[in-house]
Amino acid sequence: MFQIITEPTHKSKNMSTSEGRGFREEQESLVVRSWSVMKKNSGELALKFFLKIFEIAPSAQKLFSFLKDSNVPLEQNPKLKTHALSVFLMTCESAVQLRKAGKVTVRESNLKRLGASHFKSGVVDEHFEVTKFALLDTIKEAVPEMWSPAMKEAWGEAYDQLVAAIKAEMKPSA
Repeated sequence: MFQIITEPTHKSKNMSTSEGRGFREEQESLVVRSWSVMKKNSGELALKFFLKIFEIAPSAQKLFSFLKDSNVPLEQNPKLKTHALSVFLMTCESAVQLRKAGKVTVRESNLKRLGASHFKSGVVDEHFEVTKFALLDTIKEAVPEMWSPAMKEAWGEAYDQLVAAIKAEMKPSA
């Protein structure tokens, strides 16, 4: 699923990254261990993750064309469930791959598509920040016995690097 290595070309001013430091072995271990526990409930966790985003920022629903004019409750919307799982899995798998490759490893075509769709939808830095908060909160709730400041930092770093790679592709599609 994650084949071509793409390096971000720019970083947001308010993104914390460990440039030059890389994703440390301890960080990888924390991500891998927590992901192995969360994997079995990934569908449920993904939906919680997105419901948390919409709880924090209800206006974010407007960014999803499949939610416009939908009368289906969010927690029952099959398109939201599919999208949420896709985003959650990509974030988690990207985090797991980060140390091996030294950078975000997502197929270049997927990254370009993600960048273009985020650009077209009007996604801005604040949306990424809300998403990061919701992701970290979801993980904290999923593995409370494992949660620590170091785990928060590891997942935050992985997320920041994935977002930097997506932002590098946020431009009008050609």
